[in-house]
Amino acid sequence: MSYPGYPPSGGYPAFPGYPPTGQESVYPPAGQYSCPAVPPAGGGAYPAAPPNAGYPAPGGYPASGGYPGVSQAGGMPPYPGGPGFGMPPAGPGLGGYMQPSAQNYAGAGPAQIPGFPGGQAPSPVPGPPAAMVQCTQGTIQAAPNFNAERDAEILRKAMKGFGTDEQAIINVVANRSNDQRQKIKAAFKTMYGKDLIKDLKSELSGNIEELILALFMPSTYYDAWSLRHAMKGAGTQERVLIEILCTRTNQEIREIVNCYKSEFGRDIEQDIRADTSGHFERLLISMCQGNRDENQTVDYQKAQDDAQRLYQAGEGKLGTDESCFNMVLATRSFPQLKATVEAYSRIANRDLLSSIDREFSGNVERGLKTILQCALNRPAFFAERLYHSMKGAGTDDSTLIRIIVTRSEIDLVQVKQMFTQMYQKTLATMIASDTSGDYRRLLLAIVGQ
Repeated sequence: MSYPGYPPSGGYPAFPGYPPTGQESVYPPAGQYSCPAVPPAGGGAYPAAPPNAGYPAPGGYPASGGYPGVSQAGGMPPYPGGPGFGMPPAGPGLGGYMQPSAQNYAGAGPAQIPGFPGGQAPSPVPGPPAAMVQCTQGTIQAAPNFNAERDAEILRKAMKGFGTDEQAIINVVANRSNDQRQKIKAAFKTMYGKDLIKDLKSELSGNIEELILALFMPSTYYDAWSLRHAMKGAGTQERVLIEILCTRTNQEIREIVNCYKSEFGRDIEQDIRADTSGHFERLLISMCQGNRDENQTVDYQKAQDDAQRLYQAGEGKLGTDESCFNMVLATRSFPQLKATVEAYSRIANRDLLSSIDREFSGNVERGLKTILQCALNRPAFFAERLYHSMKGAGTDDSTLIRIIVTRSEIDLVQVKQMFTQMYQKTLATMIASDTSGDYRRLLLAIVGQ
């Protein structure tokens, strides 16, 4: 499929094009991830992580709210329980960083009930007040006093004549929201009769090109493109399918599925069936429905029942009833799953992540664990993915770019905080040591120091 203004070959062929003119801002709707301004450096708007959410040396778990007495399989960093990382302080004045409704995490506190199990668990129990819901914030905010024509002119001058002023391009793209970048694209074509993306592709190359093109893709289109790219051609990038389909909200999933169909003329479920199989295929098909319960109220009796059901489907029997795990993890809300994890540890004397390690393997294991990790601490999941994209020899630049770009307006502030807590180094420090040149400068401009 070709799009006006995008040659079918040459330049950076892996990026097949963008939505037609006039539809640049369709994905996602403007303001979907609106957040307050980032607090000034050194400010105290974000409280310190609670003491019981710390990360001990590998093999251990937090003293409370975590998974006591169980060694961590596979070297995965623990996901803290407790009140939840980034919980606002009690009382008025929450530091101005409320959670967008579309990214509501398991902000409820631990599902600890005095005398439970043994006594009758209350059912249901309301979640915390809206003011106490765990909140997140991106590092990129919409620029005040935005002027698309002025930015288009800056980009035109940066690419005109001999050489390219990469710093001028970085200054614009790293400080504008995705919606504002779509308006810059439209203004550029109106003012100069040229396609901004085509011009950028002719001036840039390598990782900096991939990063800038990703920033100019509408958010939902970028997710849909990433899924298509992961299943296109020989081989399948299963970790990309897991990272996107197992972590997005219902609304995001539905928009991705629709975008995949409209932009690539393909049915995502058919592509998944053609590229995957077995229980992993069924899990991804379940995720594509975008029908997870998103009610923030926790039913502790249901959590107890689900925990017992999962135990009987795995540790409590010979063999594994995979469909039971699929049903619970694909349908329950993230706060409900968090309560289920805590109930399971009381029943099995083992945490649910470790049981999945023992009962499953391969991609379905990774998918199920990703869902639970998001229920417990979504920023910690993305921090772990970023760490492994840069750990050891070489860098998985596509994963690094994808996570930095997709979380930059949602929760990258919290991802950075969790990265420091989990690995005793800042995300910016690791990026600086693993990348170079304009690519490094743009990544650091997005991440912030």
